[in-house]
Amino acid sequence: MGAEAGKRVTAADVARSLGLSRATVGFVLNGTSEQRISEATKERVLAEAARLGYRPHTAAQALRRGSSKLVLLVVPDWPVEFSMSKCIEEAAHALEEAGYSLVTQTRHPAGTARPLWELLDPEVVVGFTSFTPDELAAMRGCGITKIIPGPPVDSPAPDPLGLRTGPRLQVEHLHGRGHTHLGFAATAAPRLAALVESRLRLAQETAAAAGLPPLVVRHVDDHADAAGRAVHDWLDAKVTGVVAYNDESAARVVRAAVRAGHRVPADLAVIGHDDNPYTGLFVPSISSIRIDYAGLGRHLAALALHEAAGRPLPADEVGAAATVVARESTGPGRAGR
Repeated sequence: MGAEAGKRVTAADVARSLGLSRATVGFVLNGTSEQRISEATKERVLAEAARLGYRPHTAAQALRRGSSKLVLLVVPDWPVEFSMSKCIEEAAHALEEAGYSLVTQTRHPAGTARPLWELLDPEVVVGFTSFTPDELAAMRGCGITKIIPGPPVDSPAPDPLGLRTGPRLQVEHLHGRGHTHLGFAATAAPRLAALVESRLRLAQETAAAAGLPPLVVRHVDDHADAAGRAVHDWLDAKVTGVVAYNDESAARVVRAAVRAGHRVPADLAVIGHDDNPYTGLFVPSISSIRIDYAGLGRHLAALALHEAAGRPLPADEVGAAATVVARESTGPGRAGR
């Protein structure tokens, strides 16, 4: 059975027909000699490829011999807020100055679309977060060898998203203002679960290292007055300072506290994360963690250009770019509470 009229047979079609992984079929069809694949399997793949009418993508092969000038940035399934859009904008600008184009793709866990690394032949693939072993194998099966980050031991950036630095600074800022009983404002959005858990884990670790009790965790999503109930619970538990997952969560807490007649920061201090533009416009203005997302974008671009063109590696200091921006929503704690 050959290809349907007008439809190109791909390596994925061959893999599906044989019940093999895309990576294995890709290794065979691309002639990747570094992989140990039995001769019997190679013969099966080549025979099925011929039967289905598979033809190599000559343009892509030509690009592999030279340079596609494409960088693929794979981003998590997170909302594209100010911080991420700024990062992507700066990365695209830096790459464009060097003659490269940036293409982005969002990782949707339940998605069925083929990954763009199979379709565009990018010269470099960059991930906001680490790739799974299966994803790494699939990319290499497509002939892509320049991947950032690679296996964990090769990961170039220690804390590119402030996952470790930001929450630590939040807890230390409130503790430094005298707050010894802290809460954590989280969101229950499934797509953000991993990021929320990462920030909460470090906040708890930082509190424990300082001899503070565990943070009291509450969700503040905007339904059924969740933030209002969270503020009530925190005050009942003698909490005087709240570490918010992000600035939106911080704004929900501040709004709920003010509407209930509580004073911010006298009764409840709040610090957010990401320093979105509206944090300085809110009343009271919201303290936050500022991460140099523009610098992060340039850093990711520099890593890609190192892989693609041999340019010098950038200074590995992105995670250290997180700083506290103190505003009205944080203040001295109340002794004895």
